[in-house]
Amino acid sequence: MRVIAGSARGTVLKTPEGLQTRPTADRVKEALFSILHFELPGTRVLDLFGGTGQLGIEALSRGAASAVFVDSREPACNLIRENLRRAGLENRAKVVCCDYMSYLRSAGEPFDIVLLDPPYTEVFLENALKMITEIDILQSGGIIATERPLEKELLLEFSGFSRSKDYKYGKTILTLYRKD
Repeated sequence: MRVIAGSARGTVLKTPEGLQTRPTADRVKEALFSILHFELPGTRVLDLFGGTGQLGIEALSRGAASAVFVDSREPACNLIRENLRRAGLENRAKVVCCDYMSYLRSAGEPFDIVLLDPPYTEVFLENALKMITEIDILQSGGIIATERPLEKELLLEFSGFSRSKDYKYGKTILTLYRKD
C-alpha cells in the first residue's frame, strides 16, 4: 500500500496484521481521487473510518489543507499516526480515537469532504450517511464519498443532497453525495 500522487507520492504505508482492517485497493483509491481531483485543494477532510489512514493521507498528499482521522481502535489510531509520520503529513492532521457516531455527535467543525470506507459487513455506512445528512457537519457544496461492496445497496436520496452515479470497480462501488 502506497501513496499514489502528490507531495507524499510513493510513500509506503504500513498495513495492519490480521483481518480487522481492509485497506482500499490501489485501483479503487486511484479512481476515487481521480473523481475528487479538482475538489481537493485547500479542503478540510474527515476520514471517518480511518483504518490505516490511507484515504485521508492520499487527500493530504494531493492538496487537502487538513484532515481528521477517526477510528475506534487504539491500534488503528497508532497505525494512522505512524503512517502520517512516514508521509510527513502529521502537522496537517488530527487523529481521534473514538466511535464514529460519538465523533459525529460532538464534532463542532465543518468539513468539505467526508470519506466513508467502513467495514463492509456492518451497517456503519448506512448509519454514518444518515447521521451526516442530518447534522450540520458538511459545508455547502461539500462531498460525502462512500465505498461499499457490490451487494450493498444505499438509499438513493437524502434530503438536501444530490447523489452521483455509482462507479463500479470490480466488486467495489464508489458513490458520492454532494450537499446542495
